[in-house]
Amino acid sequence: MTEAVPDISVVVPVHNEEGAAAPLAREIATAFAGRSFEMVFVNDASKDGTLDELRALQAELPMLRILSHGSNAGQSRAVRTGVLAARAPIVVTLDGDGQNPPADAPRLTDLLAASPSTVALVGGVRAKRQDSEAKRWASRWANRIRKKLLSDDADDTGCGLKAFRRDVFLRLPYFDHIHRYLPALMIREGYENRYLDVDHRHRETGQSKYTNWGRLMASFSDLLGVMWLKSRSRRPGAISEF
Repeated sequence: MTEAVPDISVVVPVHNEEGAAAPLAREIATAFAGRSFEMVFVNDASKDGTLDELRALQAELPMLRILSHGSNAGQSRAVRTGVLAARAPIVVTLDGDGQNPPADAPRLTDLLAASPSTVALVGGVRAKRQDSEAKRWASRWANRIRKKLLSDDADDTGCGLKAFRRDVFLRLPYFDHIHRYLPALMIREGYENRYLDVDHRHRETGQSKYTNWGRLMASFSDLLGVMWLKSRSRRPGAISEF
C-alpha cells in the first residue's frame, strides 16, 4: 500500500544538540497531534550523541525521519537537505536548540494553508527574545540594515520558526546562510510574506553555533550577494499557455 503524503513536513537541522533533540521531537509530535505530518531531522555531522538520541526515538515516533550529513555543512545546507527530502507541500522549520516552542508552529502552517497561493512564507517574529542583550542589539541593527538595503518586510529573519511552500523554496538560488534571506528572496520571485509573533525560550542545553563577530563577517558578503541577485531579477508578468 502506498504511504499517504503528509500535509506538513517539519524540518529541523541539528548539530551537537544532545539533550535537546529528543525533547524537541516529542514537543513537535504533541504540537501536531491529530494532523497529517512528518518530522525530518537533519543531523549535520554531530560529534556528540545527537544521532543516537534521535534514532532511539523512532520506535516511539514513527513519523520521525532522520537524515545525517557525512560532514558538517551548516544550517542552511541542513535545511535544504531536509526540504529536498520532505514529502509535504508545506514545510515548517525550527531551530534544533529548542528555543523555538513547537506549540507555535501550527499557527504558522494554518495561516499559510489558508492564504492565497501568492503568499509563500509565514515567518515567526520573536516577541520576547530570550537571548543576551548583546545578541538582541546586534540583531536589531542587522535587521535594520538588511531591510534598508534589500527592501524586504521582515523584522526578524533570524527566527528559525518559518513555514513556507516547498516548491517555491526549491526555486530559490541556494547559498550558505540563505535561511536568513528567505523573505527577500520570496519577494524577488514575486511572492508575499506574512508574519506572526511567536514565543522564544532560553537555551537549556549545548552552546550557540554563532557569534556576533562571525555573523557580521558573513553578513557583508551575503548582503552584497542578495543585492546582486535582486538587481538581476526580471519578472515575466502573467504567463499564458496556448
